[in-house]
Amino acid sequence: MPPKILIIDDDSSLRRVLEYNLQQEGYEVFTAAEGEAGLKLFAEKAPALVITDLKMPGMGGFQLLAAIKERSPATVVIVLTAFGAIDTAVEAMKLGAFDYLTKPFNREELKLTVRKGLQLQGLSEENRLLKEELSGRAEFKSIVGTSRAMEGVFSVVRKVADTEATVLITGESGTGKELVARAIHSGSSRRGAPFIAVNCAAIPRDLLESELFGHVKGAFTGAIRDKEGKFQLAEGGTIFLDEVGDLPVELQPKLLRVLQERVVEQIGGTTGQKIDVRVVAATNADLEKWIAEGKFREDLYYRLCVIPIQLPPLRERPEDIALLVRYFCAKFGAEGVTFSRQALDRLQGYAWPGNVRELENTVERLLIMREGEQVGVEELPEKISAAAASPEGGVLRLPAGGYSLEQLEMEAVLEALTRCDWNQTQAARFLRIPRHTLIYRMEKYNIMQPGRK
Repeated sequence: MPPKILIIDDDSSLRRVLEYNLQQEGYEVFTAAEGEAGLKLFAEKAPALVITDLKMPGMGGFQLLAAIKERSPATVVIVLTAFGAIDTAVEAMKLGAFDYLTKPFNREELKLTVRKGLQLQGLSEENRLLKEELSGRAEFKSIVGTSRAMEGVFSVVRKVADTEATVLITGESGTGKELVARAIHSGSSRRGAPFIAVNCAAIPRDLLESELFGHVKGAFTGAIRDKEGKFQLAEGGTIFLDEVGDLPVELQPKLLRVLQERVVEQIGGTTGQKIDVRVVAATNADLEKWIAEGKFREDLYYRLCVIPIQLPPLRERPEDIALLVRYFCAKFGAEGVTFSRQALDRLQGYAWPGNVRELENTVERLLIMREGEQVGVEELPEKISAAAASPEGGVLRLPAGGYSLEQLEMEAVLEALTRCDWNQTQAARFLRIPRHTLIYRMEKYNIMQPGRK
């Protein structure tokens, strides 16, 4: 496929000359007579190289250059300037232009400058893809865990990453939903395109529609120019709708239409715009309950939940805490720092209501405040050491003559099941172990609920 080149100049004769010469060299050429039209064409055609005049009516060349570089830093821009205005062209190069051509210029000068620009663009694109690939691998590695629960998450991510299926990630706050969304994007063929994250709960209600879908100039007070929404900015890539449960009810039909028809209509617009975007959503809410309460559309839920991924809270995978602590030590540049066995035991015994995010903040604080190269139990926050050291019922007292560890474990499992009315999920949470570990212990000790065979 020949490289695409966009020419933007208000001089129609010069546009025709440039277009003819570049087409003769085998390039695919598009032209625009002014900056705003050129920027729109740039968004539609995604050219590898742009040639633009600096002085044009309306949007000037400097403003156009800045807009192009903001959207696509790798795009090569060559500016045209009049003889004697070299200082203006140099200023443009400081802002990101690759080179300049002084009018009048000959055909060979044009060909050489364009050829060099496209060579640079090719190298930049290779470098960008390589960095994004490496970044994608790093993002996947940042999801730490060897527990059975996390292995199940990894398995689903690997299977669905390189598909077009819409994914709904659920789990408590702080469990790493955005990390999983980024891992899905990084493992897909869209990894070289944008990943756009939108927190639906953080954007004011009256601005959310414009942020998601964009608006046209004059659509409402303050709409002084056209604005692309997050869906348009994610073209070719992935949009991550975090806290999608907080999407206002009145906006839910519009999102449903986007998912069904892959068409976005800007506020104040009269026609829809086709988009190629993969949607990954996340929520910490019970959407099925919200459907029953009329807070969330059932048809939208099933459109979003083609592939569900449930992230376990940290309290249900305490065996991952030691790994996470080592990971955070390395992240904060303290690879040589260790945690004592007692300190790790206390961390594993804490319920972590803030999940992995709370653990990360705790480790960072401990690393900053530590006295030596090992973090001891005495340095832990009181709420962590107290919660683990003084469970309800008092400190364990073993008989002087000794006691069987297996008998102790069996009694703990029985006690937890009895307290929780034989609800296995609640009993596992009480013991701070994964449910599958509890089931294994029940089978090991042949523990059955009374009255059941």
